[in-house]
Amino acid sequence: MLAVKSVNVRDNFKEWCDKISMGETVVISRPRNENIYMINEAEYNALQKAKRNAEYLAMLDESQAQYERGDTISFSMEELRAMESDDWKPTQKVLDFERKHGIKNPGATDNE
Repeated sequence: MLAVKSVNVRDNFKEWCDKISMGETVVISRPRNENIYMINEAEYNALQKAKRNAEYLAMLDESQAQYERGDTISFSMEELRAMESDDWKPTQKVLDFERKHGIKNPGATDNE
């Protein structure tokens, strides 16, 4: 990693771009610690992929926590096919899940 002043980059932009394209990371120092990092496209893509992976893993962790708390519901293929029907009514399994989690089903009546 190389540190350089912004005036040096401005005066020798092509040379710095060549170094960056060869894999060098350049830190351009600026006042008040508002530094700028210049990296090549491959490194940028790797950072973006790592960020997306971290977000996905966090989502999986939350899903696992929801499962462990019992905040999930599962259905068989037969149940899912039945839900496609225009006249489908929530089953007791669905109503119990909604009641447990404080979900008010707009389609259900108080008698259901």
